[in-house]
Amino acid sequence: MNLEFFTWRKGLILSATFLLSVFVITSCKKKENILGENTLAQNELLGSSGIDTFTLFTYTIKDDSVSTSKPLYGMLGSYNDPVFGTVNAEIYTQLNLSLLAPSFTDLNDIAIDSFVLSLRYNEHYGVPGDQTFEVFEIIEPNGIDQDSTYYTFSSKTTDPISWIPVGEEVIRMDPDEITIIGTDTVPTQLRIPLDTNKARTIFQDFNLIPTSFATNEDFVDYFKGFHIRTVNGPQASGDGGVFYFDLGSAASEAVIYYTEGGVQKEFQFLINSSTENFNHIDIDNSMTNVEAVINNPTSGYLEFYAQAFSSRAVISIPGLANIPANVVIHKAILELPTQYQTGANYYPGSALTVSRRESTGSDSLIFTGAFAVYDDFNKRFEVDLRNHIQKIVNGELTDTDLILSPLSFVTSMDRIIFNGSQTDNKVQPKISILYTEF
Repeated sequence: MNLEFFTWRKGLILSATFLLSVFVITSCKKKENILGENTLAQNELLGSSGIDTFTLFTYTIKDDSVSTSKPLYGMLGSYNDPVFGTVNAEIYTQLNLSLLAPSFTDLNDIAIDSFVLSLRYNEHYGVPGDQTFEVFEIIEPNGIDQDSTYYTFSSKTTDPISWIPVGEEVIRMDPDEITIIGTDTVPTQLRIPLDTNKARTIFQDFNLIPTSFATNEDFVDYFKGFHIRTVNGPQASGDGGVFYFDLGSAASEAVIYYTEGGVQKEFQFLINSSTENFNHIDIDNSMTNVEAVINNPTSGYLEFYAQAFSSRAVISIPGLANIPANVVIHKAILELPTQYQTGANYYPGSALTVSRRESTGSDSLIFTGAFAVYDDFNKRFEVDLRNHIQKIVNGELTDTDLILSPLSFVTSMDRIIFNGSQTDNKVQPKISILYTEF
């Protein structure tokens, strides 16, 4: 990587656009300086002139080892992103008993009315609409192990027969709809019908094998949990969505509704902080520009990308290492324009985390302490890198790549399209630095 040398003067304001940018500062007139005007008085800027040339590189890297154990949200559904490709999210979860050691005196007096798996909505990414569901019983001997770490690619062996009755697999997913149970309006939830024959078998086992219901540990050994997924087949570009569910909510549960002695009752199986669960996430960038940039980083000059659970944006600013050691950085702002229209289905999220490589070429990332905050008016992310660059100048850090990730990298489907250095769009990314040399 060839670096061009440049001259530095007191009070120099640097501004670099990606790949190739040259700015010549030609006078010391008291012009309006937006960047850093509240940090350094204009009369402290001494006369200077000079040229600085930054060569910057932007690209995207794949992340194949993202943990999804004990997620903040269960994620479910699929969609076809017109830029990033297809996305599919599934849930594996245990259940707990709401009552230990249940039993019935007369099963013949019990009529199963319905069996429902409910999941409390939180947010969604994409478009509300009908999706086709399957719910399977986990039969893998160890079930979901609390001492194991699960990743986007993790799965569990399940019984091949879905618990959803034939003909009831298609359900509308929409967190804005009103949910009514009986005569009560309840927190909006996805309600998946389950086979009532399965409910009766469980009730029979209450009496036949009571030791399986003595504790929650016994119950998890008896019933390993559910695998919940959608099977929508090919979706048109822009169709579908992934929905976020609060697995810690009291409204997330499986409930058997039954009538005993003429009285309507219910038995609940809980999803809560004591249950183990994880998300399985499939993201397929095949035949997209995203895949092209991941496979060939030099093609990131037009666009580069970041996507939750899958990929991270990378920025290399090699010229920072040549800033003289006897300077104080007053401000260093990195501006990253995005391609997003307010109200579009695939929003970029509110912020990015900014990390650095532990060493050149390392896959280990260290958080810099900086966040890139989204400016919806200007449709860009902005991050103050002052502390990070000052540490490089002081020799405390080696200048390595900066890695940008959606703030909710493991709790959302946020994805971002960044303008590259030679974008066909109006605004290019840039970095601006204000410093004083002593």
